[in-house]
Amino acid sequence: MSCHPEPTAAVTAVTMALAATSGRAAAGVVAVGAAVLTGQLSVGWHNDWLDAERDRSTGRADKPVARGFVARRTVGIAAATALVLTVPLSFLSGWRAALCHLVAVALAWSYNARLKSTVFSFVPYTVAFSLLPAFVSFGLPGHPAPPWWAVVGAGLLGTGAHLANTLPDLDDDAATGVRGLPHRLGRTRTSIGAALLLLAASAVLALGPGDPGPLAIAALAAATLVVLVAVRLGRNPGSRMPFRLTLVVAAIDVALLLARGTAL
Repeated sequence: MSCHPEPTAAVTAVTMALAATSGRAAAGVVAVGAAVLTGQLSVGWHNDWLDAERDRSTGRADKPVARGFVARRTVGIAAATALVLTVPLSFLSGWRAALCHLVAVALAWSYNARLKSTVFSFVPYTVAFSLLPAFVSFGLPGHPAPPWWAVVGAGLLGTGAHLANTLPDLDDDAATGVRGLPHRLGRTRTSIGAALLLLAASAVLALGPGDPGPLAIAALAAATLVVLVAVRLGRNPGSRMPFRLTLVVAAIDVALLLARGTAL
């Protein structure tokens, strides 16, 4: 699945939900979804195009290019095509929103190309996720800036997702010379760090707008439970469950935003 379907679907769904919550009309929600979908597809295909040889050397059974099911050239063309489509689709929300989204996509490509092997591997996730609420907000009438809690909460969520996503591949990455921040921290500290960041994201999104109410408190408690389970499973080498549970926390955070109505 060269397009990385789980994160692609999750990020697209989260951003569309934010757009709907903010009051965007149906056409606006679709425009946001189309831009984010093509952007995420370009990132996933670009990643597999770049990592084809590395994935083959580590025997990645979940990578179609590495297994010879899809030609590397085909995936490269798909990545370039999706990237080109992302530009006009982003501008459907206005130039301010488009700038935010295109910077986020550029950061994701820079992660694939270089930053994932450095101590700054978290930066594309932190900044790109922070820009998603801005993409939605700047597309509204009057182009309002997003509230602080949406930007901070999304950034924390993105950073936590980065740490959780690397856990299953730490050994394979180390064997091929990838040395991002999680690889330098080690499995235990990465698991704990991901948990703390995800809990912080949930707390900011639940409490940041003020007057949380019972629904937000319940959501925060549920996120806490999910994160604790993710930490436990993250100790098992090769498990992808921590990242999947990260997506559950993301869904809880979206529910918090939906409960806030037009808070964006």
